[in-house]
Amino acid sequence: MKRSELTEFAVEEEGFKLKIRRGANGLPIVSSAKGSNPPFVPAESNSTPPMPVPAPLQSTTTGAPPAAEEPGITYVKSPMVGTFYRSPSPESKPFVDLGSKIEDNSLVCIIEAMKIMNEIQAEAKGTIVEILVENGQPVEYGQRLFKLRQG
Repeated sequence: MKRSELTEFAVEEEGFKLKIRRGANGLPIVSSAKGSNPPFVPAESNSTPPMPVPAPLQSTTTGAPPAAEEPGITYVKSPMVGTFYRSPSPESKPFVDLGSKIEDNSLVCIIEAMKIMNEIQAEAKGTIVEILVENGQPVEYGQRLFKLRQG
C-alpha cells in the first residue's frame, strides 16, 4: 500500500466484504463482515483493538431436501426463470395432464419470461405421473415441473 500510495482498498462480493485502510502510523487496518475470518491486526500495532466478528449466518431456508432418485423416474425441469403456464391461453385445455404419454419433443408447457412465451419440450419420453407446479406460478431455472415414468 505504501509503494502504490493507496490509503484505502475495499472489495465486496456475495456475502463478504473486506476493507483495508492505512492507519495514521502507516500500518493497515482491516475490517471484514458476514462470516469471514477474524480481521488481521499487525503484531506491532497495539493501538487498534480487534473488532468483533459476527457469527456465521445460519441457513433459514425451509425447503425440503431433494428427494432420492427413483428408478425409472425422470423430471422435466425449467430451462429458465419465468411464469409457468399449462396451456396456451386460459380458455385452452392443458398441453399435458396426469397420465399423458409424451415423447422427447412433446410440448408440455409455456414459460413466460420478459413478456415472451417460451414453449417447453419434455426432452424425455414417458408418462406424466405428477404435475409439480401450479398454473401461473413463478418458476426458477432447473426447478422440476413434471414427474415422468420412463417407458
